[in-house]
Amino acid sequence: MKRLEKVKGTRDLLPEEMAKRRWVFERIREVFERYNFHEVLTPTFEYTELFKLRSGEEVVEQLYAFDDKGGRNLSLRPDMTSSVARLYVNSFQNAPKPVKWYYIANMFRYEEPQSGRFREFWQAGVELIGSDKVEADAEVIALFVESYLATGLEDFTVNIGDRVLLDEFAKMLGVEDDIGLMRLIDKKDKMSREDFVGALREFGLSDGGVEKVLALVGIKGLPDEVLPKAEELFTSDEAKAEIKRLYELVDLLDAYGVSKWIRIDLGIARGFDYYTSLVFEAIAPNDLGIGSIGGGGRYDNLIEVFGGKPTPATGFAIGIERLIPILEWKGLIPEPKLRPEVYVVPIGKEGEVRKAAVEVVSALREAGVRGDIELTGRKVGKALDYADRLKVPYVVLIGKRDLAEGKVTIRDMETGEQKTVEKESAVEEILRLLGL
Repeated sequence: MKRLEKVKGTRDLLPEEMAKRRWVFERIREVFERYNFHEVLTPTFEYTELFKLRSGEEVVEQLYAFDDKGGRNLSLRPDMTSSVARLYVNSFQNAPKPVKWYYIANMFRYEEPQSGRFREFWQAGVELIGSDKVEADAEVIALFVESYLATGLEDFTVNIGDRVLLDEFAKMLGVEDDIGLMRLIDKKDKMSREDFVGALREFGLSDGGVEKVLALVGIKGLPDEVLPKAEELFTSDEAKAEIKRLYELVDLLDAYGVSKWIRIDLGIARGFDYYTSLVFEAIAPNDLGIGSIGGGGRYDNLIEVFGGKPTPATGFAIGIERLIPILEWKGLIPEPKLRPEVYVVPIGKEGEVRKAAVEVVSALREAGVRGDIELTGRKVGKALDYADRLKVPYVVLIGKRDLAEGKVTIRDMETGEQKTVEKESAVEEILRLLGL
């Protein structure tokens, strides 16, 4: 019979990998909830129309889109922002504002797999719906920073850009296809300078226009160095108001205590067309070929696109598939402890011995000890070999003769020493040995 392989772009996550993943999820979840965000989970698939409304017909090429048995055209979710916005429009438009939701879930995109990118992947993110104030942007970006810090990662920056300023820049260049220009700028870090210049010329920019784009994407660094340059470059009232907002944002992020990780990069566009103002992404230097490890921004028009009342919103998503390899590379994820702390072995097939073994392992588990029990009928020698391979620190041996006296034997697998204790005090003794 033909052996079936896993689907391209997917992975089988084994116990050790899942333990590391769970550790990362727990660190991030703890910070999300400390900021008073509450968890939601939407369906894995939505009507394809939801994603077309957000990004247009061309988005279908990146979706796992299909017709179900009822003839409905559905797609596996490529992100959660659209689904969360749909949920808000469906049921929460009259809820007290702001609505603060978070999620940790799997997404699907039909893209060519590469380093840190799979066709099924996980994201952890938040959406803050109902506030257009810079305070909301600061809250979300501060949470973004602290989420990475919670995993032990410190060598990273959060680069902040602004779509309003990019729109103004496109007007200054006389470019009608501002979205096309933004998409091109968004890909700049994936191209050589020569290829980027060539793409700009192919887009239709003159040599002067190309030079201006290169100057713009070069405006990045610490806020107090970059924002004065932005003031010189942009002169419209709308741009001035947006730069003022950036100054206010920087001040608030300083109050949050996260300014160490903040940079301004006016060349950031982010890939999604629905962003309307501030955009940001996190970059952690690495030798793994991994770029952005997460990002987000403000999207004040999306709720209305999905049929809701005009409602401002902002949020971010952390790319788990990109974050975990970097954390492993830096040695920041603790080694998972998958072994049991105690292994209980009944010696013999007598019913009272097997029953006593179950009682002991159950009492250990109830006391908070990770306990396992021999389930395959191994004889004591083979059972001890198995425990040794697993590096189990302690084994409880339960034989008919000891049990007749109400006792069991505890074996220290490191030293080989054994001691006989009362069956009723076995749990207490194990807790003492484990230092619990």
